[in-house]
Amino acid sequence: MDFFRKFSNKPTPKDVAKDRLKLILIHDRGDLPHETLEKIRMEILEVLSKYIEINAEDVEIAVSKSENVDGNNPALVANIPIKNIKN
Repeated sequence: MDFFRKFSNKPTPKDVAKDRLKLILIHDRGDLPHETLEKIRMEILEVLSKYIEINAEDVEIAVSKSENVDGNNPALVANIPIKNIKN
């Protein structure tokens, strides 16, 4: 059975939990106020909802800091599971 899991596109619960923990840690290290991040999240959901079906509770958006040659540059990280694409 493990052989067929390698071909599945569905993430395991372990992978989902790991990704959520990473996003929580990234969010805690970001410099954006929670209210601003929530406004960004709502606007992104509003736009995406025009084109795809999503479950808002499953959407995770955070700000990360990546170490680059130029220093720490913030990046917006989003995990948005798509239920269906609208036509």
